[in-house]
Amino acid sequence: MTDQDHVNERSCCLIIRGGRLTGKTLAFAMGVFLSRNKKAHRNTTTHHGKQTVKQLAAQGATLTNIEIKDENIKSFESTARKYGIDFALKKDISETPAKYLVFFKSKDADMMTAAFKEYSARQLDKSKQKPSINQTLQKMMEKVKNQVLEQTKNKERGQER
Repeated sequence: MTDQDHVNERSCCLIIRGGRLTGKTLAFAMGVFLSRNKKAHRNTTTHHGKQTVKQLAAQGATLTNIEIKDENIKSFESTARKYGIDFALKKDISETPAKYLVFFKSKDADMMTAAFKEYSARQLDKSKQKPSINQTLQKMMEKVKNQVLEQTKNKERGQER
């Protein structure tokens, strides 16, 4: 692209009707032009990453969704951000426990599959690394129960002698 093409691409046309053109008039006209241009640009920007379903649907792509029943949705958000996926989360509270629907563009299906595989693998690794709190609690209760039984037996033996 030549410099002239670049200038032509970035140039604009401003027409002002008036008898005399002063610096104030030109500054006012440029301010009005720029504010209108900024409003038009703001309405056409596309969102990226996490967004609402309405914003995602406004981009004109067909949407697909998957269901996640995990409460730890933040880890999925970081994985989706890593893959650069535009997505929207919707919590469905009609079921117990609540499930999450993840909406994304159909063209991002391959990227979504890869991100979801990584997310699932990470969740499985976490569950393997951390023992269940209930299991740990049960083991501790058994230990305490055994200690109490041993102490009572020792006291009874001491009284018998």
